[in-house]
Amino acid sequence: TRADKLTAASLDALVLEIAGGEPSKSPAGAQDLWATRLDVGVHRDSVVLAVGGGVVGDLAGFVAATYARGLAFFQAPTSLLAQVDSSVGGKVGVNLPGGKNMVGAFWQPRGVIIDVAVLATLPDREYRAGLAEVVKYGVIMDADFFAFLEGHTAELNRRDPATLREVIARCCRLKADIVEADEREESGRRATLNYGHTVGHAIEAATNYQGVLHGEAVAIGMLCESRLAEAAGRVTAEETKRQHDLIAALHLPTACPEGLDAEELLRLMWRDKKVQAGEIRFVLPTKIGHAELVGGIAASSILSAVSG
Repeated sequence: TRADKLTAASLDALVLEIAGGEPSKSPAGAQDLWATRLDVGVHRDSVVLAVGGGVVGDLAGFVAATYARGLAFFQAPTSLLAQVDSSVGGKVGVNLPGGKNMVGAFWQPRGVIIDVAVLATLPDREYRAGLAEVVKYGVIMDADFFAFLEGHTAELNRRDPATLREVIARCCRLKADIVEADEREESGRRATLNYGHTVGHAIEAATNYQGVLHGEAVAIGMLCESRLAEAAGRVTAEETKRQHDLIAALHLPTACPEGLDAEELLRLMWRDKKVQAGEIRFVLPTKIGHAELVGGIAASSILSAVSG
């Protein structure tokens, strides 16, 4: 079995598998895992090891955080998106039908184990979805890193291991810096990691978490939110174009799927966790390498940016 090496080391191991995709990351999915743990007698000294992409890590981490009031937890992310983003920082949770990650906790893993070699096994779309989160780090935190990505699209497109090691290490360091400063999103700094996510999560909810991968939705969301920043005079058209060109060069989508209604997306944005004091707040860039949390944006501006 997949747990042979653990068994050989005299460890009792239980392997639980879930179906791939966001629909598995649900309260029902958590209930199934809680019930199985109870049935087999999992105790508080047990350890949860999440082997998989972001869905597996978020769900397994949420179950670890809540079962028996907290079990030790390790992440072994196997997708690029999970390696550079969701496995680091301790956010775990499940989706509700109308909102992404609306039930969850902060539960830090004891460790994150990353093997770049597993990325060679990813389907093309899954790999590219992770590149969207990589681009995000450059926009919100590191202009030099963004320029590095612009100069290494060929290497990224062919999954060059040396380039990926450098990119993954840089993303993990950037995220760790933010999490160390604002673990529970109390100062607003950690919220900048949600660049592209306000629109992106709305796209995912509008498509019932099927048909559009998380990273694809974030890629679209970043461009929508950069257009919003551009309309507010916060960034230039050239800075939006640089993002568009990099996202396109990495073969990620740059426009909302056909048939999505802008008014419906706006309605779904009101469920975003960054909504505060009766207004939707967006992470908007002020330049390549810096972003801020901004509120007070007119609905007409949001609809225009989403429709653009």
